[in-house]
Amino acid sequence: MHLTRFQFNTARRATRALLASPQKIHAAVMNAFPTTSGEGEGRILWRIDHREHQVMLYLVSPHRPDLTHLVEQAGWPTTHTWDTRDYQPLLNRLDLGQEWAFRLKANPVATRRKTPESSRSQRFGHVTVTQQTDWLLTRTDKWGFTVPTGEHKEPDVAVRGRENLRFQREGRDVTLSTATFEGRLEITDPHALRAALINGIGPAKGYGCGLLTLAPVRRA
Repeated sequence: MHLTRFQFNTARRATRALLASPQKIHAAVMNAFPTTSGEGEGRILWRIDHREHQVMLYLVSPHRPDLTHLVEQAGWPTTHTWDTRDYQPLLNRLDLGQEWAFRLKANPVATRRKTPESSRSQRFGHVTVTQQTDWLLTRTDKWGFTVPTGEHKEPDVAVRGRENLRFQREGRDVTLSTATFEGRLEITDPHALRAALINGIGPAKGYGCGLLTLAPVRRA
C-alpha cells in the first residue's frame, strides 16, 4: 500500500474547475493507475483537504500512482510533483491501546424504507452535526477503535467541515452530505483498523469519502 500527497495550484483556472466536480476528481485519480494493474489488497481511496493556504489531495492505493497528468493540469509542472510513501511501515506499527490523532471525511447515512409499506430501502444522508457525530461514534467498534473522552468529558472528536455535494451520475441527480471529522482514537483491534485504513469507511468512496488518516497525538 502507498500513501500519496499532492498539492493543487489553486491559482489555475483548470484547478478550480477540477475541484468543483467530484466526478472529475474521481476520473483524475483513477487515471493515475493502469487499467490492467488490478487493485490487490485494499482499494483506491482519496480525500481533498482544504487547509489555510493549501488544497491537498491525499491518496491511499495498493499500487504507486503516476500523477503526471494532475501536475500538468492543476499543479506546478516545472517545480513540484507529488510525494508517495510506503504505507506498510505505519500499518505494521499499529498496536492495541495506541492513541492517534485522526482525520476522516465521510458520508454519514441511514438506511430505511422509502415508505412504511415499501419493501425497498434507501439511503438518507445525516445532515446535522449531532446526527453525523452519532453515526461515527456508534460504528467505531467495527473499525477497530474507540474515541476517548477529552478534557470536557465528551468524546474527543469534532466536525470540522460539512458539505453537500450535488452532481449528475448516469442522468440522475446525486446529493451527498459529507462531514469531515477530526479527533483522537484509541486502537481496540489493530487488524480491524488496518482494514479500515486500506478499504475505507462508509459509502461514497469513489467521491472522496472514506479515507481515514492518522497522525501522532500532539501532547500539551
